[in-house]
Amino acid sequence: MSYSESRSDAHPTPALFPADSRITTDVVTYGPDIANESSLRLLGNPDGKRVLVLGTGHGHNVVALARQGAHVIGVDSDLANIEATRDLAEAHEVRVELHQGDLAELPFVRADAIDIAVSTFELGRVADLDRVLRQVNRVLHTGSALTCSLPHPASLMLEESMQGAPRVSRSYGDQTAIRVGGQRVYARGVADLFSSFGRANFRVDTILEPTASGEGRRSPFWIESMAKVPATLILRGRKDGI
Repeated sequence: MSYSESRSDAHPTPALFPADSRITTDVVTYGPDIANESSLRLLGNPDGKRVLVLGTGHGHNVVALARQGAHVIGVDSDLANIEATRDLAEAHEVRVELHQGDLAELPFVRADAIDIAVSTFELGRVADLDRVLRQVNRVLHTGSALTCSLPHPASLMLEESMQGAPRVSRSYGDQTAIRVGGQRVYARGVADLFSSFGRANFRVDTILEPTASGEGRRSPFWIESMAKVPATLILRGRKDGI
């Protein structure tokens, strides 16, 4: 895999979401400066459900789901994220199950055991997406869904400029990874993502491209192009029967 030039750390970027920002633990959040689960209603009621969170970040969605009564299993490759999530769960006095490891290796979850799978921006940092999706499909009940958000490929085409309007710095079809804030972000197009879901036996039933509001308090990830170009892509795919 080759890599494009690194994005400058001098500018905020939505591709780094959620990083270590302060995000609500009341409801699942899918991306910066867009509607959350209270409005989008993609997951259903998590109370009493077994929920797999792929990429815990600092634990905001893990804790939000646990506070709503879910049995949450969080997986992240970064030990620092696991520790931050554990600290946040303890601060909110909720019990969660946490594992450090590859998102494509889930030996601690038996087949057909998960009711809901959620990932916020983390699948955009995965090199072998198909491998992860196959493993998530294995652990989900038939008919259950994976809901994930990713950096929008249109937003990844743009680079903010101190001189004015953002400039187009790469083509939409360019799938080389971008280095953003020390992380690799993979710019997969909507058609490529749809195909990956299909190969893993997921039927995509929802695709959302929410445009951020330029009004009110803005997150640390806000860039001016977000008012016109979506920075977040949300997909929901259901596990089909054989």
